[in-house]
Amino acid sequence: MTDSVIFLERKTSSGKKIGHASLNRPAALNALNLDMIQLLMAQLVAWQKDPDISVVILDGSGEKAFCAGGDVVAMHTAMAENPGATPVALQAFFTQEYQLDHLIHTYSKPIVVWANGLVMGGGLGLLSGASHRIVTNSSRLAMPEISIGLYPDVGGSWFLNNMPPGCGLFLGLTGASINATDALYVNLADYYVNDGGKEQWLNQLENTQWSDNPDTNHAKVSLMCSEHHQGHLMTLPDGNISRYQDAITPLADMNSAAEVANTIAVFESADDNWLRRAQQTLKAGSPITANLVFAQLQKGQSLTLVECFQMELVLSCHCGEFGEFQEGVRALLVDKDNKPAWRYHSIETVPEEILVWFFASPWSESGHPLANLGNKE
Repeated sequence: MTDSVIFLERKTSSGKKIGHASLNRPAALNALNLDMIQLLMAQLVAWQKDPDISVVILDGSGEKAFCAGGDVVAMHTAMAENPGATPVALQAFFTQEYQLDHLIHTYSKPIVVWANGLVMGGGLGLLSGASHRIVTNSSRLAMPEISIGLYPDVGGSWFLNNMPPGCGLFLGLTGASINATDALYVNLADYYVNDGGKEQWLNQLENTQWSDNPDTNHAKVSLMCSEHHQGHLMTLPDGNISRYQDAITPLADMNSAAEVANTIAVFESADDNWLRRAQQTLKAGSPITANLVFAQLQKGQSLTLVECFQMELVLSCHCGEFGEFQEGVRALLVDKDNKPAWRYHSIETVPEEILVWFFASPWSESGHPLANLGNKE
């Protein structure tokens, strides 16, 4: 069997090493499974402790995707076998995925994610916390969970709230696909490098004089990425979301998911296929998800990063139990009939008590699986 993650230690002219991890399921668009998460967690922890490793790179094998999300088809199987309960495997997946995402957010050394091709769901969880986030001309980023009855997890409660006003709500509710220019605009990326510039970028990393000081190394990576970014700006694609910022900004002050959705539905598209697709995805999406997105971003505004992941584990486990997530995956990816039977027919008709249940933790504070998230290893 081929390794699902490939690990290399690149030698540099300084005698230091670069840790290079590549997601290696290109036929599955590098979708994450539990094995990959566990491999990455163990190796990133080891590299963080290794004084010879100065920089870490995370990318994906193949040209089509960095990471198209989690392996939700496997989750569907587990949910189908455990109706009305949170499958043990699903809880384990989300728990360990969020631990990995948090490690990346708090990594003590420069950690660079090269996010070419598709970057969706769990792929954004890996990207969003990196110290240096690179997108390319092929990058297509999205949190499309509204189409499968989930919600934007993997820290979405944090990073969707760190966008220009209203943009997190818009992207979470519409699942809109954005390109490199959009990603830079909404703070999901720091640098742009054309796909064809990767080898030159890697060669420069290998020929840099790295030190034992993480702050010095951070600065060197930043300078190098900035130089490549400036050299490739001429090939940046036209963005989409910034053109609608004036219409999107008021969404941040609205009082309900229904109000936000109804407002997006009447945005003037001016024959813009990108906006029309976003509106259509929202209209066809899960009414429960729409309400969860609105509520999670409201609650996330006052939470720390750790608390966001803790809240999301509660939500994700309840999604695994409730049935909406299972039905969404069935319709889109298993039976592929694209006719999900959502529990409620509109955003307005989702009962408030259902939303309260989704956010109610089944664990005590000390018994939460992520109770110790962020504590020293």
